[in-house]
Amino acid sequence: MFDFIVRRARLADGGLTDIAVHNGKIAALGEVSGQATREYDLAGRFYLSAGWIDSHVHCYPNSPIYHDEADCIGVATGVTTVVDAGSTGADDVDEFCRLTRSARTQVYALLNIARTGIVTQNELADMTQIDRVGVREAVQRLPGFILGIKARISSSVVGKNGVQPLIRAKAIQQENGGLPLMVHIGNNPPDLDEITDLLDSGDIITHCYNGKPNRILTPAGQLRASVHRALERGVRLDVGHGTASFSFDVARVAIAQGILPQTISSDIYCRNRLNGPVHSLAHVMAKFFSVGMTLPQIIDCVTTNAADGLRLSQKGRLEVGYDADLTIFDVQDASCVFTDSEGQSATGEKQLVPLAAVVAGRWFVTEEGKKHHVFDL
Repeated sequence: MFDFIVRRARLADGGLTDIAVHNGKIAALGEVSGQATREYDLAGRFYLSAGWIDSHVHCYPNSPIYHDEADCIGVATGVTTVVDAGSTGADDVDEFCRLTRSARTQVYALLNIARTGIVTQNELADMTQIDRVGVREAVQRLPGFILGIKARISSSVVGKNGVQPLIRAKAIQQENGGLPLMVHIGNNPPDLDEITDLLDSGDIITHCYNGKPNRILTPAGQLRASVHRALERGVRLDVGHGTASFSFDVARVAIAQGILPQTISSDIYCRNRLNGPVHSLAHVMAKFFSVGMTLPQIIDCVTTNAADGLRLSQKGRLEVGYDADLTIFDVQDASCVFTDSEGQSATGEKQLVPLAAVVAGRWFVTEEGKKHHVFDL
């Protein structure tokens, strides 16, 4: 007896499948026979994927700058897992973990290498904020919560310190078993070439399509040689849209050259959720139809690729034995004017509408799902 079966769900590649869930895990796929407590027939109309993972958010409720509630950016919008990217450091991460244990959305953290996290915009201008012992002890205390570390390496954050905080971050990374390292890029100094030359396989560049002068493209629109070398070494690109870090022009030119992101993330918090230009992960994902990506590519960026990059070994795939984290959504043909972080607009012809999120086998109808009355739960 399964807990539930979803029948005739459409996959991103257009195929259909049934999926059965038992005890919070995917129990069967394909043409599923057997009984279940509940069944949902999507009739080939709605899509199903592994649960969406937003690998760059800010949801520490007590942050004085970037804060939100995990469920507002999570299950309410079809996202089953969120990863806070550096809101907290060693001083506050225990409280952050405690506050999010009651969330319906699964919450993880990338620990800021600065003890205070982001309580000011320049947390790495003072090198004494970087406490290697504090990081190590936090990682040891919260191994199931802290997935990696975060370093914001742009002029407003590091002040006169250049790449020195990144050099320290790399040392901390190695001291802690090679945890994933996400590096924020923005205005220089330091120059992006200096940053990328320090990165290794598995490291993540976030804000990869920002429109600032220190971006991944040369003035002629070609990929910087240093970034090309980094990608060849296995460095990963993350979108991290945010309020000031995504340009349609940069994304369109880069993607046309085959420079695709490994992960699409929102960099969402309350203000850019309510006022834009982010709004939700689904809204950010839909923008990538307008810059040359396909639905399977977009879905991979918030499922398989996101799980691989953050070593979430039981998530991101529709496979037997994996966590029963699922997102049910619709793809609607409807014109929409999207706005990037530069104030530029692009007309899109497709929108992604999340209808339900399933977290470890538990169903949550999204705000859009409630409007459409798709699931009578």
